[in-house]
Amino acid sequence: MELKEIQNLIKFVAKSGASEVKLEMEDVKITIKTSSSEEKETTTVVQHVPMGNMQQQMPMQQMPPQQAAPQEQQASGGSETTSKEEDDSKYITVKSPIIGTFYRKPSPDKPVFIEVGDAVKEGDVVCVIEAMKLFNEIESEVSGKVVKVLVDDASPVEFDQPLFLIDPS
Repeated sequence: MELKEIQNLIKFVAKSGASEVKLEMEDVKITIKTSSSEEKETTTVVQHVPMGNMQQQMPMQQMPPQQAAPQEQQASGGSETTSKEEDDSKYITVKSPIIGTFYRKPSPDKPVFIEVGDAVKEGDVVCVIEAMKLFNEIESEVSGKVVKVLVDDASPVEFDQPLFLIDPS
């Protein structure tokens, strides 16, 4: 099972409201547990079971708790939130493809990749995300002008978390 499939499964279970889901396949066991709806926290344990020895289980990955979706947090905001969401709807959101630490610079002594107001082209590097000691360059999927940076430098980010707003016009 691919990491992307596991991440999609986590999101699906979190949205469904189920408290616990167990999935067992040929050599993978996945348990997804969610706490109460107030806390919006999801814990996932993925275990690889070697084909020759079904009793020996070794954990492969422990996913950190998921944060509540920004839309869910804003839902209690009122009319100000609604007008802001309408304004932001014309922009394209660049989202994090992985869990890790967000950096706006390639290294501490270098300038940031992009600033608000900069024009970006499809394929331009907009940030790096460190995951497991590897620095992954994140490229823009659209061309346009950077409207807003949504994450502070050196902050942890979740899978699919919005990073930037880009005006494609």
